[in-house]
Amino acid sequence: MKKKLEDYVTSIPDYPEPGIIFRDITTILQDKDGLHLAVDKLIEMLEGLEFDLVVGPESRGFIFSVPVAYAMNKGFVPMRKKGKLPRKTVSMTYELEYGQDVIEMHEDAIKPGQKVVIIDDLIATGGTTEAMIKLIEQMGGEVVKLAYVIELAGLKGRERLKNYDIGSVIVYEGK
Repeated sequence: MKKKLEDYVTSIPDYPEPGIIFRDITTILQDKDGLHLAVDKLIEMLEGLEFDLVVGPESRGFIFSVPVAYAMNKGFVPMRKKGKLPRKTVSMTYELEYGQDVIEMHEDAIKPGQKVVIIDDLIATGGTTEAMIKLIEQMGGEVVKLAYVIELAGLKGRERLKNYDIGSVIVYEGK
């Protein structure tokens, strides 16, 4: 019987704190079939969609977005933490559970009118994705799809990003 992607995820109860179930993607990555399945499912989500670029956030977003960009013959734009990119950047500050963070991309990474797909390993509250969207739109890009390996539905990221087309390979109802 063929395994589903969920079968490759390791769920760790009470990590990093009691009551939380941590969804570990490293067990997807270390299994050749799991990795292929994850990338193939993301590609399936994008079939027939017109877009120019794949954007992925540091660091786990890189893992899934680069092979998708490669397989679909698209460019890849990295979104990085502040101070990690070597040329002139544009940045966006966003709220975390405890404080703030900043993401950046090169100022010439997205041209006005380009259609962009954001791929990440996980959507929780949607805060990081929301900051990425603002930055992409500020540069004149159009976000045409948000694609995730895992969605934690209980954290309501989908509601926060309701104006965008969202796809998730696996949806967990809790947090």
